[in-house]
Amino acid sequence: MRKHGKTSYEARTPDGQSRIWSEISPTGERPRSALNLRMALAIFGLVVCGVFAILAGTAGLTWPAVVMAVLALVALVDLVVVARRRHRRGDGHTLFE
Repeated sequence: MRKHGKTSYEARTPDGQSRIWSEISPTGERPRSALNLRMALAIFGLVVCGVFAILAGTAGLTWPAVVMAVLALVALVDLVVVARRRHRRGDGHTLFE
């Protein structure tokens, strides 16, 4: 269904919001970036995988220790990427906003 060259979900409400967000979002607002959630999950993954890597290493389980250490490294890289994006975005959001 096209109206003036736009589909119905591309139409705008009077305040300039995309109509799709007013239909599917409970608040009617466009969602914010998921960087905060991604940062929290990266921190959780880093801690959990790091602890399991140390425990597996001290128990003599080489392969599980290596797998957990690699996953901890992936979480650390993701944490660095998210921190750089948040810094570049520069709007001063804290982790819990």
